Amino acid sequence: MGLKPALLTLFSAAALASPAVAETLRIASFDPELTRKGPGLLLRDIRRGKDPQILAAAMVIAEVNPDVLLLTGFDWDHDRAALRAFAQLLARSGVDYPHLLSPQPNRGMASGADLDGDGKLAEADDSQGWGSFTGQNGMAILSRIPLGEVTDYGPTLWRDLPGHLIGEALTPEAAAVQRLSSGGHWDVEILTQPPLHLLAFAATAPVFDGPEDRNGRRNHDEIAFWRTHLPDAPFVLAGNANLDPQDGDGRHEAIRALLADSRLTDPLPRSDGAEAAPDPDHKGDPALDTADWPDGKPGNLRVTYVLPARRLAVTGSGVFWPAKGQPGSQAAAAASPHKLVWVDLEIGG
Repeated sequence: MGLKPALLTLFSAAALASPAVAETLRIASFDPELTRKGPGLLLRDIRRGKDPQILAAAMVIAEVNPDVLLLTGFDWDHDRAALRAFAQLLARSGVDYPHLLSPQPNRGMASGADLDGDGKLAEADDSQGWGSFTGQNGMAILSRIPLGEVTDYGPTLWRDLPGHLIGEALTPEAAAVQRLSSGGHWDVEILTQPPLHLLAFAATAPVFDGPEDRNGRRNHDEIAFWRTHLPDAPFVLAGNANLDPQDGDGRHEAIRALLADSRLTDPLPRSDGAEAAPDPDHKGDPALDTADWPDGKPGNLRVTYVLPARRLAVTGSGVFWPAKGQPGSQAAAAASPHKLVWVDLEIGG
């Protein structure tokens, strides 16, 4: 026998009156450097199941177990075959991500122009973002939670950013086609209740150029872009900015201004591994570093960030960089010079 209409109305009203239950959501950003020297090679290596770097990256992800994961160093392909194969590997490790997103990045995308001004065309430096093939070192999102609307700012021209620093870094012909994003700038709805916007990006390194400082200027502006594109809705800004607030190369004022923006908060994620490996000539707090380049240059830097909107409650944060001898330290070292950064947020309630 079905419920009487009066009882059904009563139950419905009670459900509407009940307070929403808050849930904790773990958002992470990781540059696993899962990129290879040619198209299809990453897929080949994942399918073989023997590559130690790939297996180590999967171990790191499984250990942290984020609900939503942004990868900022992962080769893109048209069918998302490599991403689906990697998600299957993670599922076998006990971490299931049914929702995958990987729009085509600017890396390796032909521009048709001589962007670096060396008189040659169709080189990796002439791509919209550096890459020797389409999608090299791209971006991807893996999520347990359904994903909604995606706004891809990748086609935005660099010269259209208000207050850009192009200067003499580009010829007028190059500036007419050069996109701002070297990897991508995405606004992705995570369909929590209420929806959460993941603002994802991966900026170019501010080095590997000449006195014109083309990459340093572009890195600055890729970071500065977000200060004019933070939504009114709840958001988390995440990705590899390739810039430390104090140490290493680059125009540090870009990341300093972002971290100081009153609309977001910096949870200051830390790790034992970073704290135990300080660079004596660096000014920043070593415990906040997120990358450990093995050759000693540029040293340990903080370059990956997960920055929630100030209105969101942060319940935890960290960097998966165990100190030597701690569980997971070998996997973290074998996976990538970059370390996985995570933040726990209270959503709803």
